Amino acid sequence: MADDLYIGLMSGTSLDGIDAALVQLNGDQATVLDSLCVSLPVQLKDEIKFLVNPAEQEINRLMTLDIQLGKLFAQTANQLLEKTATKKEQVIAIGSHGQTIRHWPTAEHASTLQIADPNIIAEQTGITTVADFRRRDMAAGGQGAPLVPAFHEKLFRDKTKNRVILNLGGIANVTLLAADPGIPVTGFDTGPANTLMNHWIGQQQNKSYDENGKWAASGKVDDAFLTHLLDDDYFQLSPPKSTGTEYFNAHWFAQKLGAFPSLAAEDVQACLAAFTVKSITDTISHYPADEIIVCGGGVHNSFILQLLKEYMPAVTVNSSEAYGLNPDYIEATAFAWLAKQTMEHKPGNLPEVTGAKRKVILGGIYYK
Repeated sequence: MADDLYIGLMSGTSLDGIDAALVQLNGDQATVLDSLCVSLPVQLKDEIKFLVNPAEQEINRLMTLDIQLGKLFAQTANQLLEKTATKKEQVIAIGSHGQTIRHWPTAEHASTLQIADPNIIAEQTGITTVADFRRRDMAAGGQGAPLVPAFHEKLFRDKTKNRVILNLGGIANVTLLAADPGIPVTGFDTGPANTLMNHWIGQQQNKSYDENGKWAASGKVDDAFLTHLLDDDYFQLSPPKSTGTEYFNAHWFAQKLGAFPSLAAEDVQACLAAFTVKSITDTISHYPADEIIVCGGGVHNSFILQLLKEYMPAVTVNSSEAYGLNPDYIEATAFAWLAKQTMEHKPGNLPEVTGAKRKVILGGIYYK
């Protein structure tokens, strides 16, 4: 088919909800025909947060959550079909990232786990489902992340401009696309993005996120605390590298904040925003950059975008919306594209990004 339809399903570390995108893939062109986001019920959010760290009875709870998320992912895909009046027979496959529960790329037995049972998704949608993308890259010696840079390269590489694609989810990751086609793609996780800011405003104001970054903007950045936040071995690592909320979590943050007990709550939030941006700009300043193209939920935090422009005044900063792609659904679109790669027996990873020994076909296929 010249114009193949795929659905991408994605739930990230920020736990905002399940993003679903109906994508038309024609060669290297990706057109999002429609999209939606289904919020995660509070009970499921709490279960995900519980399972991120070792605890009692976690296997029982993991198995239950795997089924519950599988049903919710399937429902989300079916809602998208209904919304767009698309028949299931028109869709070649669903690419489901699932929900990350653990990501241990540097452990002795490197491993990662994404749940939301793809058997259920395939059964309840009647559409072939591709899932479990990350572990094959790990089997080939990679970190299993980030996987989206291969998609970014197809969409955004430009022969005249050095571009940085910045995804601001719970964790921030970048794809570095040099104008020179001879320079390989580089991509890695820079550190926390929304996860710690969401945690802090949830603790202090019982809100799920800092709308438009207004609370952070009301505070003042404490340089000493910002330096203390940045004093972590992760930021000294060279790529390939990836991380998650297993590391940058409430416990990590509490230890850091403990050394600064007198900071006002809004100043802490301002520092967390600056920490997100500084950890990004300190890293990408070592690479040529003419443009930063921002996507992910953090694109709606105008304080973050303001800081990006302040810290890198010579670089143009724009939302991916300016390039014709909804910033909220680029990752879901990427997993639709990765599903297409798998269905066509093509590799989906970039060894220069993940550290894998070779390019491999990613994921398992669960036929309808």
